[in-house]
Amino acid sequence: SVLPLMGGRVCGVGKEKFHKSQHWGYCNNVAMLLAEDKPGIGGEPLPGQKLTPKSSVFPAELGCGAPAWLAFDKQVLSFDAYFEEEVPDKNQEPYRIRHCKIYFYLEDDTIQVLEPQVKNSGIIQGTIVRRHRIPLPSPNEDQFYTIDHFNINAEVIFYARRYKIIDCDQFTKHFLRKMGFKLNPPGNRPDDPYTKERQKILDSVNPLRPYERIDTLKQFLEHDGHVLRFYCVWDDPESLFHDPRELVLHYYLSDDTIDIKEVIPVNSGRDVVPLFLRRDKLPKYAPTGLYQPGTITSRTVLNVFGNLVGNRGRYILDNRGILFHFDYCSVREVEQEQINLAVFIIEDFTPVPYKAPPPPKAEKPIPPYTGFGSEEDSLCSCMSLLPKPPQKDFKKFMEKDRCGLESNTLRFLAKLVTDSPIDKDRKFIICYFLSDDTISVFEHSQRNTGIIGGKFLEKGRIKKPGQELFKSEPSEYFKAQDLFIGARVCFHGHNFLLVDADEYTINYMEKHANEFAVADTGFIFKKLKDIAEPRSREIRQVFAAADPQHTKVIEYDPFRNLIVSITDGAFSEHEIMTLGRHYGEKEEYEIDHHFLLAKAQEQLKKNSFENFEQLSTILVYNDREKCGALPYETCRTICKSFKLPLSDDLLQTILTMFEDDHKQVNYKKFVDAVNWREHQIPSFHTIKLPPKNEDDWNGQPPFLPVKRIKYLPLLDDLFGKEE
Repeated sequence: SVLPLMGGRVCGVGKEKFHKSQHWGYCNNVAMLLAEDKPGIGGEPLPGQKLTPKSSVFPAELGCGAPAWLAFDKQVLSFDAYFEEEVPDKNQEPYRIRHCKIYFYLEDDTIQVLEPQVKNSGIIQGTIVRRHRIPLPSPNEDQFYTIDHFNINAEVIFYARRYKIIDCDQFTKHFLRKMGFKLNPPGNRPDDPYTKERQKILDSVNPLRPYERIDTLKQFLEHDGHVLRFYCVWDDPESLFHDPRELVLHYYLSDDTIDIKEVIPVNSGRDVVPLFLRRDKLPKYAPTGLYQPGTITSRTVLNVFGNLVGNRGRYILDNRGILFHFDYCSVREVEQEQINLAVFIIEDFTPVPYKAPPPPKAEKPIPPYTGFGSEEDSLCSCMSLLPKPPQKDFKKFMEKDRCGLESNTLRFLAKLVTDSPIDKDRKFIICYFLSDDTISVFEHSQRNTGIIGGKFLEKGRIKKPGQELFKSEPSEYFKAQDLFIGARVCFHGHNFLLVDADEYTINYMEKHANEFAVADTGFIFKKLKDIAEPRSREIRQVFAAADPQHTKVIEYDPFRNLIVSITDGAFSEHEIMTLGRHYGEKEEYEIDHHFLLAKAQEQLKKNSFENFEQLSTILVYNDREKCGALPYETCRTICKSFKLPLSDDLLQTILTMFEDDHKQVNYKKFVDAVNWREHQIPSFHTIKLPPKNEDDWNGQPPFLPVKRIKYLPLLDDLFGKEE
């Protein structure tokens, strides 16, 4: 025991140890027992006191003031070392040299020792010392190894085992030099004497039965399931009919084996066998690799028994690979050389022609159409003994059939091309059904004409005129591309002029401009440019004369007349209309705001929506700047998340009504406008659009939603901007 006495004197066992680890001090005039590592005033060490560093001390200029675990994260110093291990129980091996790696982790001064694996060493290798802080050897076991203890050609002792450092990697050398260390030259790496002696013995021993083994496991693991296929032909001149036989050769990369399968033609009269050559290694038929009996070689040739037992060949295993020494075909030889298994010819990867060109296939004459039934149905009776009904384009039917508001029907207004005063004013509606390319014609009813309107032509496919009736070739039928404004068509002897089309038809043709040339703006523009480019100055003057007020726009009728005169009638009415729609000044109809708000209030009232205060609260909450306005998308997203029972189009239109110049929506006015409880709109106001009266047709250009054309962009696109 240790007993403290007055004056700081101690007695008892362990006096020296006590003085080494602890000493007396005073705190508030009270004597206290203090640890040795506690510094004095200002952090200065006391007289006779030696402070032990807790970790490596790095120069201040190396870091950025960050802690070591952050500044040196994932940075490790690597040293090559070895140690000697005594082997007391073996006379042949008094000691052995074991090489290892010492890793010093800069973030926390921990050390790890690893020994690389050596095949067939019989020693448990891997981690020798797990990662932790290693104390110094006695008598400094209270301190730990730091970076100052490591250098090349230096020795370190880890738990009574002495390691000799012989080298380090480039990062470690650079780091130590940057720390100010002077690196010693690399040391030699000694070899283990027993391993060296053992290798000499193995090299000098020449066993009597040296089995020549080839490790094929790597090849199997890398190429298992990889098979090369080659198409071959065997030209057998000694066969009865001297016909070439087609074969398929498979080369298995996993074990360099080959099998061959014959391709048996139908009705060839040959027996079907599984394989022409079973899978095996294919030896080369070259005499250079086979030693005959009596040949003087560097090794002894073993005796071979004949067919003495059961009339089967019995051989003694030739372990030296002398008697039965064959070279086998490899994949390079299959690709580049000929394989002599009869006559196989495979050269490079260029196909070798071996067959005579097939005779031309005789065309099957088709008898002419008899007039009974449809042409397609009569043609099916010529194709087989059991006629089948003609197949329809089901895919086209599913894509172009009516679906919702998409009718997929093109409608044109037409009139008869005739000199009869009775038929001249008759009007027809021609419907083209895209799902099955059929056409139907209806006549528009007119009063006091004496003609009953209604169905004029039954729905069906219509042949183009001028074709022979009884012929072998299939007839041509009217397609959607044959119908456009200004086209002249003949349906069963009736000549029609298409004078107008509905808005759906025009929009559909412009949407599918790649199918309809008359609605393709690019094609029409190129066609017009080829005609008008030589007369650019004259055409500019003509358009300027048509606009005496310099408004930069002209009416559609003068524009049409100018295009007709420039192109000399080469443009159809539909092509002129497409240009007019592209460069037209679209009229925007004024929308009745009261009507839209009344419609919105009606929808909200039908759905019993009354949470206007909560909607206003959410909008105010999202207004961080408290300016009374929110972006359009924000208001729309809030309304959709709040499940406001309004359609998307109606909601977007009403939000646009309350937008300012900066695309900010006044949400207070928006909520007040749709609040049917407090601000109910009493009545609806209808939107008045100019009617389209088809009865007023008088041979003039068709009705267009655009009436005025901006001709300056057209001229700039045709001839470039005028300076």
